[in-house]
Amino acid sequence: MGKDMEAGTEFAAKDYSDPPPAPLIDPEELTKWSLYRAVIAEFIATLLFLYITVATVIGYKHQSDPNVVGADAACSGVGILGIAWAFGGMIFVLVYCTAGISGGHINPAVTFGLFLARKVSLIRALLYMIAQCMGAICGVGLVKAFQKAYYNHYGGGANELSAGYSKGTGLAAEIIGTFVLVYTVFSATDPKRSARDSHIPVLAPLPIGFAVFMVHLATIPITGTGINPARSFGAAVMYNNNKAWDDQWIFWVGPFLGAAAAAAYHQYILRAGAVKALGSFRSNA
Repeated sequence: MGKDMEAGTEFAAKDYSDPPPAPLIDPEELTKWSLYRAVIAEFIATLLFLYITVATVIGYKHQSDPNVVGADAACSGVGILGIAWAFGGMIFVLVYCTAGISGGHINPAVTFGLFLARKVSLIRALLYMIAQCMGAICGVGLVKAFQKAYYNHYGGGANELSAGYSKGTGLAAEIIGTFVLVYTVFSATDPKRSARDSHIPVLAPLPIGFAVFMVHLATIPITGTGINPARSFGAAVMYNNNKAWDDQWIFWVGPFLGAAAAAAYHQYILRAGAVKALGSFRSNA
C-alpha cells in the first residue's frame, strides 16, 4: 500500500484523495434539495437524541430518589454508567443513520470544527446549528410533555456546574471533553485512514459513540457533561432555571474552543497541513 512520500516539499504516491475544501459561502447550495434534506436530518436526529437521553436522566433521578424508593435508592435505576451509555449509544445509532445524508453532526461544536477545517460551508454550518438547537428544544419539550410530574422536580436534564467546582474547572472539562469528541470525529472520517483501512467508514460511528460515552463518565460529576451546545441550550430553554442560564456560557465557549483546538491539531499537526501549505507556497515562489 502506498504511503505519503516526502522529498523536500513534495508529497507524492498518495493512495487516497482529500476532498476539495468547501467554499466559505456557496449561494448555489441554497437551491439544492440535498441541503434541506440534510438540515431536516440534523433536526430529527437531535430531537431523538435529546428525547432519549434527557428521558433517561429524568427516569434515573426518579428511580434513585430516596423519598420515593427508600433506603436502597442508590442501587436503583441505570446509574451514571447507564446515562453515559444512553448518550454514547444514541450518538452511535444516530451518526450511523444520518452520516450518509448530513454527515451525522448532531452537535454545533462538531459542525463548527468541520467548518473550520473547510469540510462544510458557512451556510450549511449555520443551518445545521439552527436545526440542531431547534431539534434539541423539541426533543426536551417532548420529555417535559410526557413526564410533567417529574421534569421540573428532577432538574429538567439541564447542564449546570456542580457544587464545589469552579467555573474554570467546568470550562476546562468542556474544552477537553469536546476536544476528545471532535478529534475522534476527524480521525474516524479521515480519508487517509479510510483508504488504507476499508472498514473505517463502516465503523466510524462506533468510536464517535464511545468518545461520547467516555467523556460522560469523566465529566458528569462536574458539569453533567455538555460537549454539545444544542443539548445544553435545548434543556435550558425548556427548564428555564436561573442557574442553568447563568452557567450556559460554559456550554458554548468550552465546546467551541475544544472543537477549534481539535480541528487545528488534526489539520495542521497530524495531517501536516501547515507544512504542505508552506511547501506549496515555496514551490510556487
